[in-house]
Amino acid sequence: MDQRHQYTIVVGVDGSPASRSALRWAAWHAEQLGGTLATLMAWDVPLIYNWEVPDSDDISRRTAAGLDQIIAEVLDPDSDLAVSKNVANGHPARALLDLAEETGADLIAVGNRGHGGITEALLGSVSQHVVHHARCPVVVVRDNSR
Repeated sequence: MDQRHQYTIVVGVDGSPASRSALRWAAWHAEQLGGTLATLMAWDVPLIYNWEVPDSDDISRRTAAGLDQIIAEVLDPDSDLAVSKNVANGHPARALLDLAEETGADLIAVGNRGHGGITEALLGSVSQHVVHHARCPVVVVRDNSR
């Protein structure tokens, strides 16, 4: 049996212009290679003492609805590209790395929101974390709409 490898790109989506550019680029690239696209939107609720966590099912549903909307706005509805939609509870970088491992991804695409300086040093950067820890190539796509 000749089973050909299915090229897979994992792409992080957070709604920012840069992540929309990454989604657009990843879809184009996957189509060129006859591959598939695994999209991911992650949500995380910080633990704060004596703070009641909202219903996580509701947060997951709203996150999934947001991902659906962004995909509908960015991708060509007439495309034959296979797109899976994934929602994860946790840090976005970890969720992207986990999905890449699960799918055997050939590439991860993320947007660069360009915080830079102090903000990036304090908050960290999803793209930087993914670049440093991924087991496959990573493309960081900048928003070109500015």
